[in-house]
Parts: sequence; structure tokens; C-alpha cells
Amino acid sequence: MNKPKKVAILTAGGLAPCLNSAVGSLIERYTEIDPSIEIICYRGGYKGLLLGDYYPVTAEVRKNAGLLQGFGGSVIGNSRVKLTNVKDCVKRGLVKEGDDPQKVAADQLIKDGVDILHTIGGDDTNTAAADLAAFLARNDYGLTVIGLPKTVDNDVIPIKQSLGAWTAAEQGARYFWNVVAENNSNPRMLIVHEVMGRNCGWLTAATAQEYRKLLGRAEWLPELGLSRASYEVHAVFIPEMAVDLEAEAKRLREVMDKVDCVNIFVSEGAGVEAIVAEMQAKGQEVPRDAFGHIKLDAVNPGKWFGEQFAQMIGAEKTLVQKSGYFARAAAANVDDMRLIKSCADLAVECALRRESGVMGHDEDKGNVLRAIEFPRIKGGKPFNIDTDWFAQTLAEIGQNKGAKVDVSH
Repeated sequence: MNKPKKVAILTAGGLAPCLNSAVGSLIERYTEIDPSIEIICYRGGYKGLLLGDYYPVTAEVRKNAGLLQGFGGSVIGNSRVKLTNVKDCVKRGLVKEGDDPQKVAADQLIKDGVDILHTIGGDDTNTAAADLAAFLARNDYGLTVIGLPKTVDNDVIPIKQSLGAWTAAEQGARYFWNVVAENNSNPRMLIVHEVMGRNCGWLTAATAQEYRKLLGRAEWLPELGLSRASYEVHAVFIPEMAVDLEAEAKRLREVMDKVDCVNIFVSEGAGVEAIVAEMQAKGQEVPRDAFGHIKLDAVNPGKWFGEQFAQMIGAEKTLVQKSGYFARAAAANVDDMRLIKSCADLAVECALRRESGVMGHDEDKGNVLRAIEFPRIKGGKPFNIDTDWFAQTLAEIGQNKGAKVDVSH
């Protein structure tokens, strides 16, 4: 098959510490392999694709693409657009009434002369890419779609490690290192650290692990009140675990009585069913995005957990802090950059042989890095709470684990 003449890149969904790095890595690899291949980057993800709005990758951009490695976010912009949600696309003025957004996107790619489309995003982005790839194939457009997996909560099936997740955990730990010092601003202080993770607790667990590594490297002076016990993670609540509020409150009250503070790490998706049930019982509307997901900022699980525990453990003050926006907008760390580069290199190889799929280590095929077929890509991969390092974390902080969230009391 003929080599591609023009490739397009877009980033979509929420931010993760990999987007700029992935864009820069793709541009650098194409430039190394064949600088005659044109590259464009659609502004604002699928929104830019529908509107034909893009950045041309000039010689100057190719020369300096490495600069993107040092920045978080996505310089080419993101948006949450689902091509199969016709009503939403019309409402936002991205397509006209009666138009099929997938056909508009496909026709725009043809108009722009694109042979290869690289999508960098999470399960929603790659599900949209899968739908678009299927549409292109059914209608003989002759275009290839290649995805790169981005999600801070590491919940894409069957991918072993999503781009940016390691960095997000490291940055969340760094964030809490400062926040936890608030424990000496008030007697009997309850601090709730809400971490991103709608259905999967991996990021919360990994952030707690990274934070405890920081504790392990610190030196302490308990004679003057500087003790690890007051900086420790005292509880971790994630969607995959049972949460017996009364039992945990009893345990945590003992911690509070002993060290004068309690520090909790909670996934933003933990306890959502109970919170939504409360809202609906009160006649409150539960806001959702274009993909039908509950808007977790509006539901506010961290605040809810804080309110549940505050009285039960005798907290005088409760502080809820969210590390999500701090962590997800960081630049990729060394480990993620290595993973991103290997995935980007494979993506270019696949582009040259016109092989579609999502780049990742395939858990169903011996963790081999390969182009994973789009129909196999799904979101919502649960975190295995029996993973050795997490089981050890819970054992060290004295917390029991369960199999399913149950916050009824």
C-alpha cells in the first residue's frame, strides 16, 4: 500500500500528563522517518475535525517539537465531543440539523487530504475513534485511524498501562505533601484528598503509594510533634472496595484520638451511587455530560465522605482538597515519556503499513505492545484490589478491604 501523504493528530477528552508529549513524539518520529509526509493538528479535538480547524505542522514546529515534552495539557486543545451524539453536535453548532457528524468528519478528512488520523484520548475518545474507523471502512473512505490511550485512572481494557497515569499518581502525591501540613492548623483535623477515578480506583491507590514513598524518604522529629503518624494515609476508599462507614469511623476515631488528625484518600467515583440516590430522593437533578457520565464535580464525593465522617470521628474541622486538575495537567515524567515514545513509534509504524488500532501493551496477549483492535477497547477496567502493593498498603495502615462499594449505614 502507498505510504501516507498527510496525517492528522487530535487530542480529546480530559487532560492527562501525556498529550503534549504524545503529539511531540508523533511529529518527531514522522520527521525522522519521512519529513515529506505532511502533518496537521486539529484544534480542540473532534470539534476541530468537524469544523476543519487545524494547525499546520510547519518546518519550525518539526524542528522544535521536542519542546512539547516540557509542558502539560494539550497545546492543540481538547473537547468532549461524541460523534454519534447527533443532538449534542447540532446543539453546539458543530454540524447542521439533519447532518450525520460521522459523515461530516469523514468528508472533512477527505477535504483536508488526510490519509491517517491519530487520536490521543481515553476510552470515550477511542470509542469515538472506533465508531469513526468503522464508518470509514463501511463507506470505503480509505482512511486509517490509529489511537493512543490516555487516561489518568488507567482503566482502559485491555491495556496494561495508559499514558500519563504514572505521572498523575506522582503529581497527586506531590500535591498532598503540601496539603497534609494543614493537619497542624487546627485540632482534630480531618483532611480528605479526592483523587480522579470515575469507576476505577487505580489512581487513588497509586497516588497513596507514591505519597507513602515520600513519607518513607522523610526524616522525622516526634519529640517536637513532627511524626510520620500525623502525615500518614489513614484510609483509602475506592469504587472496588467495600466501605463500612461505622466500622471505619470507629477505627478512624481511634486514629484521631491518638494523632489529632485523620487523612483520607478517596476516589471521585467512590460512593457515587449512594450520593446520586440521595440527590434524586431530594428531587435534585443529576447533571451529565455528552457521553452520559455523571458530572462528578457537581456530585462532589470528597465533600460527601467528609460530611459522613466528620461527626462520627469527632473532627473539629474538615478540609477537602482535589488533586485532579493539578495532577492531570502536569508534563509527563520520565517513565511516561518512555512509554509514550514506544507507543508513538509503533503508531507511526502502523501508519506506514495502514494498520488501525490502539497502541498499548495487550493484557490478553501476553502484555505485548501492539495495535489493539478497536472493538476490544472499552473503559471501566476495575482495579484489582488484591494487587500485592495495594494489599500491603492497606495492611500497613490497618484497613480491611472488600469487594464492592457499600456505603449504606
